[in-house]
Amino acid sequence: MVIQRRPVTQGLQALLASLTGRPVGLRSVPLDGQGRPVPPPYTLLYPLDRTDDTQSLADNQQAAVFTYQATFVSGPTPGVPDSRGGDEQAQWLADRGWKVVERAVTGYTAALNVGTGVTCYRREAQEVGGTSDAGDAIITSVIRYRLFLEEQPTG
Repeated sequence: MVIQRRPVTQGLQALLASLTGRPVGLRSVPLDGQGRPVPPPYTLLYPLDRTDDTQSLADNQQAAVFTYQATFVSGPTPGVPDSRGGDEQAQWLADRGWKVVERAVTGYTAALNVGTGVTCYRREAQEVGGTSDAGDAIITSVIRYRLFLEEQPTG
């Protein structure tokens, strides 16, 4: 059986929203309850690569590695004319995003729900830069995550 991406994506999206306290849009700007775009700050989550080869000797074809990119978007303060998103805000969001891979003695400090019968046994993160757009008054910080997943045997 192949590990399904959607439950993993939903789990990471929910975890990032919890850690940052801000909305997370999947491939697009998050929307509010009325379907309108939410003003920054927020996070954009992009599913990227997938491989079913964990490159381990014990690979039983029930494992996969999913890669995601999280773009942490700063922005102007709503209602404050001439305010701008800044590096401090973007880094604050990214610092919260690093908590996805934060570990304690007993394992990861933040729970990641990746679906029934699937375990995320390893998480990696790499900061890959960011961008700024003075015209939009935004600055971003970007982290790529690799999630190592395995199906749990049933029965």
